Amino acid sequence: MNPPAVIQLDHVYAHPPAAVWKALTDPALHAKWWAAGDVRPVVGHRFTLDMGPWGQQPCEVLAVEPERLLKYSFATGTLDTTLTWRLAPEGTGTRLTLTHEGFNLDSPMGRRAFEGMKPGWPGVLARLGTTLGV
Repeated sequence: MNPPAVIQLDHVYAHPPAAVWKALTDPALHAKWWAAGDVRPVVGHRFTLDMGPWGQQPCEVLAVEPERLLKYSFATGTLDTTLTWRLAPEGTGTRLTLTHEGFNLDSPMGRRAFEGMKPGWPGVLARLGTTLGV
């Protein structure tokens, strides 16, 4: 049995934490760089993210520290993973650390999701940067 797999990435944006936080928590901005959904920084808030061909993925906010941390369950009932977004000031910008954890590599679906998302996340984070530049 394999331990759950983790994807972790750091990306530095030339924008203050408030701007990055807004992109993570404003549904209209979130839809521009990743997926449409009623994301809100409120612990216990349940929402779905429209992942296109992968369907509607249920999520629930687990932890919030404004402009510092947003953590939510992702694909509850299928993948059962967790996304954690950590923001830290870096110079005049922000270091964003994404941790996507809990992939069950012993499950064919979990392994496929991990193998698809690991190379996919860098592009998502790049689109976030493009959205911040607007």
